[in-house]
Amino acid sequence: MKRISVLSLNLRFGLADDGPNAWDYRKESVVKLFKGQSPDLIATQEANHFQIDFLAENLSEYRYIGRRHPAPKFWQDNILFYRKTIVCQEDVHFFLSQTPHIPSRSFESRYPRQATLGLFHLNGEPLICIDTHFDFEAPAQMGAARVIKDHLSSYGDEIPTILMGDFNATPESLCYQWLTGKTLNGLDFNETFKKPYPSTFHCFTGEPTGGYIDWILYRKPLGLSACEVLQGPIDGIYPSDHFPVRAVFEL
Repeated sequence: MKRISVLSLNLRFGLADDGPNAWDYRKESVVKLFKGQSPDLIATQEANHFQIDFLAENLSEYRYIGRRHPAPKFWQDNILFYRKTIVCQEDVHFFLSQTPHIPSRSFESRYPRQATLGLFHLNGEPLICIDTHFDFEAPAQMGAARVIKDHLSSYGDEIPTILMGDFNATPESLCYQWLTGKTLNGLDFNETFKKPYPSTFHCFTGEPTGGYIDWILYRKPLGLSACEVLQGPIDGIYPSDHFPVRAVFEL
C-alpha cells in the first residue's frame, strides 16, 4: 500500500508589514518545517515571487507548479511543491472566475483568486491535487467551488483527489457543505478532521484566534491514515500566522 503525506500552509505574503514576524525573520523556520515534516506534497498560499525563489532554492528535493509568468509585482501564487520522485503528468493554473484562463475575478470576489491543479503519478498510480485560496464572502466561495468542480469534470471520478488550501470559511459555511456532499449537486469530498474542528489561524500568537479555515479534503479511493494541525513554533518562531495542516493517506 502506497502512503502519501501532504502539508498545507498559508505562508502569509512576504510583502506584508509584519514587523518582527516579517518574512525575513521567519523564512528559515518555514524551510525547517517543510524539511522536518518531509511531506510528498506541499500546498502553499499567498506566495510572493521572492518567497517562491527562496523555498525552491532551499527545497532541493522538490519541484513546483503554480507560478504565474509574467506576474504583477505584488502577485500572490498558490504554489504546489512535489517530490522529484513523483511524476507530474499535467499541471493547470486557473482563476476562480467565469473566465478561468484569463486573469480575472468574478462572483463578487475581492481579489482574483486562483487554483493550481496537478495530475501526478506515484508508482504508476494517478493522483490529482488542487491547491487553492478562496475569497471571503459566500457568493465568491460558492462560485470558486463550482469552477473547481468544472475543472475536475474533465478527469475520471475514479482518480483519487486531494483538495487543500485556505478557504476563508468554516465547516458551517455553504461552500464547505457543498464540497463535502451535504447539499444538492455538490462534490463528494471527505473531511480529514472530526468535530470539534481545530482552529488553524493564530495571527502569530500561537493562540487560536479563528476557526477551522485551512482544509485538506479528499475523495476515495484514498484512505485517511492520520491528520494533524501543527501548532508549535520552529526554534521559537511561528512560520506563519496560520498553523500548518498535515495529513497522510493510503492509495
